[in-house]
Amino acid sequence: MARFETAQKPKKQKTPPLMASSISNFDKLSPELIYTILDLLTPNPPSLKSFSLTCKSFYTLESSHRKTLKPLNSTHLPSTLTRYTQPATLDLTLCPRITDHSLSLIAGAACADTLRFVDLSRSRHFTAAGLAALVRGCRGLTGLDLSNATELRDAAAATIAEARNLERLWLGRCKLMTDIGIGCIAVGCTKLKVVSLKWCLGVGDLGVGLVAVKCKDLRSLDLSYLPITSKCLPAILKLQCLEELVLEGCFGIDDDSLATLKQESKSLKILDMSSIQNVSHVGLSSLTNGIGCLQQLTLAYGSSITIDLARSLQKLSKLQSIKLDGCAVTCSGLQAIGDGCVSLRELSLSKCAGVTDDGLSSIVRKHMELEKLDITCCRKITYISIAHVANSCTSLTSLKMESCTLVPREAFVLIGRRCHLLEELDLTDNEIDDEGLKAISKCSKISTLKLGICLNITDKGLSHIGNHCSKLVELDLYRSMEITDSGIQAIAHGCPALEMINVSYCQDITDGSLISLSKCSNLNTLECRGCPLISSLGIAAIAVGCKQLKKLDIKKCYNINDFGIIPLAHFSQNLRAINLSYTSVTDVGLLSLASISCLQSMTILHLKGLSPRGLAGALLACGGLTKVKLHSSLRSLLPQPLFEHLETRGCVFHWREKVFQDELEDSKCWKMQLAEINNEP
Repeated sequence: MARFETAQKPKKQKTPPLMASSISNFDKLSPELIYTILDLLTPNPPSLKSFSLTCKSFYTLESSHRKTLKPLNSTHLPSTLTRYTQPATLDLTLCPRITDHSLSLIAGAACADTLRFVDLSRSRHFTAAGLAALVRGCRGLTGLDLSNATELRDAAAATIAEARNLERLWLGRCKLMTDIGIGCIAVGCTKLKVVSLKWCLGVGDLGVGLVAVKCKDLRSLDLSYLPITSKCLPAILKLQCLEELVLEGCFGIDDDSLATLKQESKSLKILDMSSIQNVSHVGLSSLTNGIGCLQQLTLAYGSSITIDLARSLQKLSKLQSIKLDGCAVTCSGLQAIGDGCVSLRELSLSKCAGVTDDGLSSIVRKHMELEKLDITCCRKITYISIAHVANSCTSLTSLKMESCTLVPREAFVLIGRRCHLLEELDLTDNEIDDEGLKAISKCSKISTLKLGICLNITDKGLSHIGNHCSKLVELDLYRSMEITDSGIQAIAHGCPALEMINVSYCQDITDGSLISLSKCSNLNTLECRGCPLISSLGIAAIAVGCKQLKKLDIKKCYNINDFGIIPLAHFSQNLRAINLSYTSVTDVGLLSLASISCLQSMTILHLKGLSPRGLAGALLACGGLTKVKLHSSLRSLLPQPLFEHLETRGCVFHWREKVFQDELEDSKCWKMQLAEINNEP
């Protein structure tokens, strides 16, 4: 007993001189300088967190300076609102279960007065009552995104109308709101500049007309798939500030109704009339007669692009972008567009039937300043078209030509030699070879390169990209079967800014590739499904080196087990989505993922080492899950109350019936598909 009475308390250790000096120096920094540093670190959350934890003053200044909050889970909301007192934006898209209580917390928080924008576009379970608390508590709100709030009715719309300062409002898929509710918003929120009513099927001409009449400052209006007619268009076109109008899928608009349209718009710059089959050159001509300032026009999946329709665009002298995806195109129509649209900078002909060498060549020869060209799945074009593109359009920054199957290898060399400003290039499913890649490597500004299903490229060609394209951010090599570790190592060494890579079904890829990619610290997306030589060693290297990893697909990587998943659980704290199907992960590995608070999506099909008990435990432990894909056979093996509990927590289950397919069967299936493509016996 005496021993305890005489024992002395351990002396408090003194701060080492170096650390004391550092803290003293930190205190000398001005708040303005620290704010500048914080702004530079904002795109990198881990670095921002490390900086704020350096000392108390940094922690306090970061708390007061943060302008955007994005909680990972609704359970974090109280502590987040307590710490950060002056945010302008609250993004709740990672919190699927936002209730009325959650909205009341926001309304009563210290930051309520500073909030200007709240994003609830992926949230659920709140009602008009919670929305009322939010609107009344956050009087300074200028933006509100309620997209996908499918249960909200006119009572909620009446509540929104109380937000008098609202300038931006998204109500996509609020299918239960009617003209009455939208009318309330129009009367109450007269400062609105951006409005989206996409898929609000209960809203018609009356509601849209009221918005146009009351909200004079509208800049952008999205009416996609609304049951409206041309009756509301005169009021819309009278808006003096309207710059963007989206009428996609408005099937009630046709030639007859547009023919009577006399109203002009001197401000409209962007018009989207996609998926409207009942509008031909007659109606389009009536509409475009009064919008001479139009710069971007989208007619995707609509009427055929004939010479008459093209001529209806000739008055649009300022038109810079035309998107005709999915339309039937005639050669004369393309020639007329080339003749009439003198300011063209962007042309999209993706999946357009009827695009030929004559038509495409005629338009690119006359538009040498073209910057973006999309000819995806234009399967009739040949070397002739690409030669004209390469020789005429040397200012191209984006070229998409997936599945242009008649274009020979030699054409891609021309692209590399002439189009040196390219930043985005999609060559998926084409005949490009190593010589083509060597030429394209001269495009030193390229940041996105898609080479999926390019069966003629090898490591030799890929090494040219690695040696010369240091700005590469995204690389897709899906099913490019000849690529091995050598090519990937060249990319990893020469492209340090790499953020996304897809090597799925490149079956010769091993752990060596992943070890080299682990040096790319910005990597956030890795897709390597169907790579049977990859093991836990490679995944562990990625976990340690790529702290920014958000998406990982290791489906059919049979040699990955718990020894790869446990390092992920420890180091990859930014992981949002993972596909574990057909791996060798067991209960232990799956349960370890519960330590990743960001994890939202898991796909778990055919894990032989997984037990129902282990799966149930993992699903309960991973508190942030919003989406889980499981095999339907597991439905009967897990208790129904478990699903009910998780669904209440905001998790959605997707059930799949796909039968088990082993590695050998999958390989045979793919070889058969290749034989069919190449017409081999």
